[in-house]
Amino acid sequence: MTTSQGKGVKTTCPYCGVGCGIIAKREADGSVEISGDPDHPANYGRLCSKGSALGETVGLDGRLLFPEVDGKRTDWDTALDHVADVFAKTIKEHGPDSVAFYVSGQILTEDYYVANKLMKGFIGSANIDTNSRLCMASSVAGHRKAFGTDTVPGTYEDLELADLIVLVGSNLAWCHPVLYQRIEAAKQVRPEMKVVLVDPRRTMTANIADVHLAIKPDGDTALFNGLLVNLAENGKLNQDYIVRYTNGLDETLAAANSTTSELENLTGLSSVELQEFYSLFGNTEKVVTVYSQGVNQSVSGTDKVSAILNSHLATGRIGKPGMGPFSVTGQPNAMGGREVGGLANMLVCHMDLENPEHRDLVRGFWQSPHIPEKPGLKAVDMFKAVADGRIKAIWIMSTNPVDSLPEADSVAHALEECPFVVVSDILEETDTMRYAHVKLPAAAWGEKGGTVTNSERRISRQRRFMHLPGDVKPDWWQMVEVAKRMGFEEAFAFQTPAEIFDEYAKLSCLKNEGSRDFDIGGLSGISEAQYASLPPFQWPHKSDATSTETRFFADGNFYTPDRKAHFVPVKAKTNQIVDEEFPFVLNTGRIRDHWHTMTRTGMSQRLSSHLAEPFCEVHPGDANNLGIKSASLINMENQYGEITVRALVTDRVQKGSIFVPMHWTDQFASNGRVDKLVAAKLDPFSGQPASKNVAVKISQANSGAFAFLLTREKLDLDFSKASYWASARCPGGWRHELAFATRRDAMVFGDKLATETFGDEVLDYNDPVSNEHRLAIFKKGRLSAAFYMSPEPVLLAREWLIEQLQHDFETAEQRQKVLAGRADATKPDKGPIVCSCMAVGVNEIFTAIQAGNTTAQTVGEATTAGTNCGSCRAEINGMIDVYLRETKIAAE
Repeated sequence: MTTSQGKGVKTTCPYCGVGCGIIAKREADGSVEISGDPDHPANYGRLCSKGSALGETVGLDGRLLFPEVDGKRTDWDTALDHVADVFAKTIKEHGPDSVAFYVSGQILTEDYYVANKLMKGFIGSANIDTNSRLCMASSVAGHRKAFGTDTVPGTYEDLELADLIVLVGSNLAWCHPVLYQRIEAAKQVRPEMKVVLVDPRRTMTANIADVHLAIKPDGDTALFNGLLVNLAENGKLNQDYIVRYTNGLDETLAAANSTTSELENLTGLSSVELQEFYSLFGNTEKVVTVYSQGVNQSVSGTDKVSAILNSHLATGRIGKPGMGPFSVTGQPNAMGGREVGGLANMLVCHMDLENPEHRDLVRGFWQSPHIPEKPGLKAVDMFKAVADGRIKAIWIMSTNPVDSLPEADSVAHALEECPFVVVSDILEETDTMRYAHVKLPAAAWGEKGGTVTNSERRISRQRRFMHLPGDVKPDWWQMVEVAKRMGFEEAFAFQTPAEIFDEYAKLSCLKNEGSRDFDIGGLSGISEAQYASLPPFQWPHKSDATSTETRFFADGNFYTPDRKAHFVPVKAKTNQIVDEEFPFVLNTGRIRDHWHTMTRTGMSQRLSSHLAEPFCEVHPGDANNLGIKSASLINMENQYGEITVRALVTDRVQKGSIFVPMHWTDQFASNGRVDKLVAAKLDPFSGQPASKNVAVKISQANSGAFAFLLTREKLDLDFSKASYWASARCPGGWRHELAFATRRDAMVFGDKLATETFGDEVLDYNDPVSNEHRLAIFKKGRLSAAFYMSPEPVLLAREWLIEQLQHDFETAEQRQKVLAGRADATKPDKGPIVCSCMAVGVNEIFTAIQAGNTTAQTVGEATTAGTNCGSCRAEINGMIDVYLRETKIAAE
């Protein structure tokens, strides 16, 4: 079953764009041991909670192992013949723009290359786009406007060399934890380093920040326009750099100009906060501005990027150690997709689709019949074309648009009506897979090999360390075989990923000679052995130079026609979306331990232990005004749909704003697909949807009963009586949170559980006064299921209960304790899990803090919390801050 038993294989993490190196070791019992690669320049051995738990996600539970056509298992020849035949007939009858590929930042660069070559070079359409459109397209558009090409100027080392780091719309602590750890370590060495967090929410990243600017949603353009004007007024511009390497500053300054009161209104910040930030930026030479989805996911995302770039260009703080704008990407190979032309408006190797010279160069190299002259449909518009019938056949690869695209219910309806849908993925059941006419089993991480590019332009190998299970095949192979069946055998004669990479490298340097930024020509002619041992490297890697860590633009040499950077004039606008009917601003995003739509992290027991169900952060003032109680259920709706999630009352969000994570799907919750509420409102330049600024209304859901259910097995439970449910793996079984419209519905569910769950003893407790009902079902002295029902959200020692799945219950007295739902004095309740890696709960951490451990390090020494991946240290520090603040107040 393994290619690496007994030895470690160096590979790359399949989660965020940090691109951490990993050593995976397959053990004799089939398990996989994961450790950070101390030699990889992205992480130097560090990992986050998700990366460290990768070994728990490589099982075959739920895997799609064989091709299916119309719901019936078949062989690859039959499936691929059918795909090729339908695509060819559709193109013949309706033209090349009647078909589309929707790909993913989860596939490898070699997969991307083949998909792009097939669609743009041989089908003759540009209808290929990627889910990376949803996370970083605005950054691409901003780079291209200013630099002439999509170039990230700096490196991760700059984060450690900077004297000021400005984090804009970036919750590094949870979304890019290893970069957070690198900054945290640098700040410990140099406490004088300053960090400013610009974010409407007080995220866990605020723990490392010296200043938190709680900006209004979409106030970033105004903030950085104001910065540019302030820098000019105070003599902080780098006139030499501006004259030699840029143009357009005067027009840009004129567009940026606004009064202090206008800035206050647009940003929601006071004049004091603005001036302090502007002074700090202006008086600090080594500044890095890190930005992510909070900037990009907006109807003005490209303008925000331009405003950030303008400030760095105006001060010459770009391309030098410790200086520069830095876009951090959300997916492991979002950058690879950008480089290979996986976006509908780009060509391979950072060439321009609308540039006839570039089209001719690529067409000649590929010997293809035709390269489309105009961009294809971007992600959101692609699925609108599916809905209205323009696209009649679509191939979706390694992504879940029914959950992740805006107006997600409309996407589901479009796929339901589409004549032909192909889905290649690793799981048999996803919210998108249910609409597939053809299901193609794709290779998962650990089973496939290729390359990925991280946020600092570093290309790393993902290496295979497991055999392909069942009849699973890698994505590139699937597309190559379809291309051959469509008559393009000669152009798609690839036998290995190394051959694809070699062709890609050759094309990158073809007639380049410094005219294009992306050049890995130094790897042209790479052998299978060289590819197998390829170390991580940053591009460019030219044929006439050795691999070096390269920064761009310190000395100009941009990729515009005049080789100068273009300042981009942008005007800050008010983006008022709320009204009397929908008065709340919904912000969506990630949490610490889950990833996208949970197709991988949902397999891990410990990754669900921190936050096990979909939730909504709501300000205490709003909760009080609406009668929303903590831990109750919230109904949230707008004109596009409605969801039901758990209320988390917290001042981390501003009044009038709420936050809901993006991860929960119909596989894990009854109604938690938050993107069904996100409008398909797009940035006009990038086509990226606005997922951070959505108008909704909320109210407390009316529930007649709540319940917590614990089961040893993943039972085929009928949740039809429940008005709400959320399920997650836990050590030894599954945990379920439930709500019912009436107590009777809850009782019926409990009775059915008692009669249908296989066990030899059922303990039943029913209190007519409190209206609580409890069941504990045992089989041969082991707990099989436990059900706790109450008219209010159920207060239980959940982690203690989960531990009971591991125990034998020899006496009736021991079994009766399970009905109580909490530990006795001899075994204190650890409380909700904070540290997923070491299963340390909030009560254990507070006990350690009260004992005098007032640093994350000493808490770790006392409890082991934060001593593995370190992703929870920000939360631990937050708990310490609260304790010290409350202790001080009490003393006064």
